Amino acid sequence: FIAFASLFFILVSITTFCLETHEAFNTVINKTDAFRNDSLTDFSQQYEIETDPALTYVEGVCVLWFTFEFLVRVTFSPDKLEFVKSILNIIDFVAILPFYLEVGLSGLSSKAAKDVLGFLRVVRFVRILRIFKLTRHFVGLRVLGHTLRASTNEFLLLIIFLALGVLIFATMIYYAERIGASPNDPTASHHTMFKNIPIGFWWAVVTMTTLGYGDMYPQTWSGMVVGALCALAGVLTIAMPVPVIVNNFGMYYSLAMAKQKLPKKRKKHIPQAVQTGSPSYCKTDLSTACNSTQGELCLGQSRGLERHRS
Repeated sequence: FIAFASLFFILVSITTFCLETHEAFNTVINKTDAFRNDSLTDFSQQYEIETDPALTYVEGVCVLWFTFEFLVRVTFSPDKLEFVKSILNIIDFVAILPFYLEVGLSGLSSKAAKDVLGFLRVVRFVRILRIFKLTRHFVGLRVLGHTLRASTNEFLLLIIFLALGVLIFATMIYYAERIGASPNDPTASHHTMFKNIPIGFWWAVVTMTTLGYGDMYPQTWSGMVVGALCALAGVLTIAMPVPVIVNNFGMYYSLAMAKQKLPKKRKKHIPQAVQTGSPSYCKTDLSTACNSTQGELCLGQSRGLERHRS
């Protein structure tokens, strides 16, 4: 029940977070203050956005549940130090804290409190971190996390390759467009989309990852050649570490599925000690003795015991 309730409140909290950004649940309030300064009236335009109170109440209920769950896990945790070091527990605390700070500062009227309150409203996005709480309930998310952790070296290698490619092709596209437009004009770069090399970084990233937004593109034949080479290099660069990452995912997924198929451990049943002289004890002794070479004598004693019991 607790796992189901936790999953329910996580989904409700994320849904509330998304709905708070919709215009239908926000109201813009004009709080313009007029004050006199040196016999002149200055008008300071101040606007605040207030969220629908219903969403605030729903978020409050979710935070109360998360707080209760967090305190229970802290209380019954056998190792408090390991609990504090856990990334998921840190995420839980960070996602809960801003709500209480915002509630505590909402009643203050000082400028510092208002500044802090405005900052807390901006950092509401930390609530989206609650999505990571789902890893406690879904095996697939845990498998993905283990895969990303095991593929750290491959990701670093991919980033290094992309960084080198971005630097090389951003430089090449800058000079290719400049030379293709007007080789003898020192201001030719101002007539192209690639006015400097740092701007070319964005184009190189988009091209190497094969996104192709189209906001920047080469306009000369030399720039088009560089663009084609950049796209081919990006495909090859991304394709190299991907098989290793896929193999890691397959390994962890197979391990997780095999672990789920394992039978649950059953409690070992320890039989109670049998008292000496009881019929069951005698019968056990006779049965044990019947396995020896004195089979006929043992069989007769067993029949005599049965007649005595009847």
